[in-house]
Amino acid sequence: MTTSNSASVDHRAVVVGSGLAGLTVALELGGCTLVTRTALGDGASGWAQGGIAAAIGPGDDPVLHAADTIAVSAGLSDPEVAQAVAAGAAERIGWLDGLAVPFDRDGDALALGREAGHRRSRIVHAAGDATGAAVITRLRAAVEARDDITVVTDARAVDLLHDGGRVTGLAIERAGRLEVLTTRAVVLATGGLGHLFARTTNPAIATGDGVAMALRAGVSVRDPEFVQFHPTALDTSADPLPLVTEALRGAGAVLRDHEGRRFLTDVHPDAELAPRDVVARANFAARGRGPVVLDATHLGADIERRFPTVVGLARAAGLDPFEPLPVTPAQHYAMGGIATDLDGRTSLPGLLACGEVASTGLHGANRLASNSLLEAMVVARRVAAVLSGDTPVVADLGHARTPRRLADLTLPTGDDLAAVAALRALMWEHAGPIRDGEGLQTGLERFGGLLPRLVTGADGRNLAVLAEVVLRAALARTESRGAHHRRDHPALDPAQARSTLLDTTTAADLGPRVTLAAATSMSVPPAVPGRGAP
Repeated sequence: MTTSNSASVDHRAVVVGSGLAGLTVALELGGCTLVTRTALGDGASGWAQGGIAAAIGPGDDPVLHAADTIAVSAGLSDPEVAQAVAAGAAERIGWLDGLAVPFDRDGDALALGREAGHRRSRIVHAAGDATGAAVITRLRAAVEARDDITVVTDARAVDLLHDGGRVTGLAIERAGRLEVLTTRAVVLATGGLGHLFARTTNPAIATGDGVAMALRAGVSVRDPEFVQFHPTALDTSADPLPLVTEALRGAGAVLRDHEGRRFLTDVHPDAELAPRDVVARANFAARGRGPVVLDATHLGADIERRFPTVVGLARAAGLDPFEPLPVTPAQHYAMGGIATDLDGRTSLPGLLACGEVASTGLHGANRLASNSLLEAMVVARRVAAVLSGDTPVVADLGHARTPRRLADLTLPTGDDLAAVAALRALMWEHAGPIRDGEGLQTGLERFGGLLPRLVTGADGRNLAVLAEVVLRAALARTESRGAHHRRDHPALDPAQARSTLLDTTTAADLGPRVTLAAATSMSVPPAVPGRGAP
């Protein structure tokens, strides 16, 4: 690894983000520049307590894994993408094993756990409930050992530069200065948008930067209304909230309401192992009547051996890990993102994306547990292959766009923290686990009042873009599907079994007009048909 102190050179490819997706692209590609907002390896990947889904055990195969992915997706997972990602799992686990990731084992074989939505035990863990940290530690070390990867730390991506036809560079902010990295290939691996919501398990840098930059550049974005809320975060005053891994429920932990009653048996046949959206909404509703706890007392002292991260988080919050733990739903993952194909290609030539920032069509309306780390690695490998070969780096999604150059940009100033906090609160209230049309419309009106205070800040300008597209897309989808639940439209509508596709150049007469923070406009057009049946 080399460290960059200058942006005055041409770069073969610039990878933005150093979570699992970004590190994987850099390692598989080589000869690239890796830009990270804080330190190398920081981000949500290292926080992952769950594991990596891989159909490698007896009686399992990728076809079954893909079928589970599609079933949980509420009819919107692309079957070809689901099959390709599931089929790539064995190779990716082998790659990590070769990097000495300390996977949990059962004798000579990998130990395989079960999580919600999976019909087989196929979850590979490392270091117990610290899989993400174990994986990122090894990948970070591998990048640091490479002299053909240039790392730019403490640099925030500000905007994509393009000539109207393809990427020409990336504007970054470092030490209060605006710099340009000249390149004909940018890979966005910037992660999610958790801090758009008052309750989230994501780190503070999860401010939707990649999707916001893409929208300002006229790049297509898919399914922003589909936001996953994890059922069990520790109910504390922390920000972000500590996550209580789903694997604890896989090991037999149960949710109890304020009367001590196990309530999920009345909600779904799989109870605590029902899909995340079901469990999250049930917890959200039960909390309206009083506190909810996750009871893992049946594990006794074994919880400390099997789930050391949960035990540590509970103790840090002043809770007894051997007693039932107070839990709340919290924003955890964005199924939507920059629209890409399976190789990470976007509607802008030279721009690729992978990881949580991207939407390949895998997750649909609801993500299957432990598919995110797998997808990040599988697609990242394919992104590197595209950049290494002669494959065109544009998907068949193109359209004309206005050039965006350095002269068009303004360096963001400090954020109005009160305005950001108010935005996060209104998004939790009006676009959280349970939504309705009146609340979404109220959210848009309140958002409009906050917008002037948001658009000049580094976080606020990006969160503002994301807030409006999430609210408008959620308002346009008049049904309940997967993680998107409308109490005023509680049924799934087969006529809406399609993805939402948005971009900043769509004709305004195709749908509700959206005003972005960058003074551009966009529409919510008729959704894209044909992504599976309900």
